[in-house]
Amino acid sequence: MNKNTVLAWATFIMIIVGLGLIAMGAFKYDDVAGWGFASVGIGFFAIAWVFNALKGRV
Repeated sequence: MNKNTVLAWATFIMIIVGLGLIAMGAFKYDDVAGWGFASVGIGFFAIAWVFNALKGRV
């Protein structure tokens, strides 16, 4: 595996974890903790976006 493949897998895994966190915030927790889970999930999406942008440049 080269660097681009590692970044692609990291992006894929972070998107899955981000979706899971947003789903937990939306469906499992109805109080303030749900907002926290959803915001962390959006943060995972932002980091996955950066990993995707780094593919080919590193």
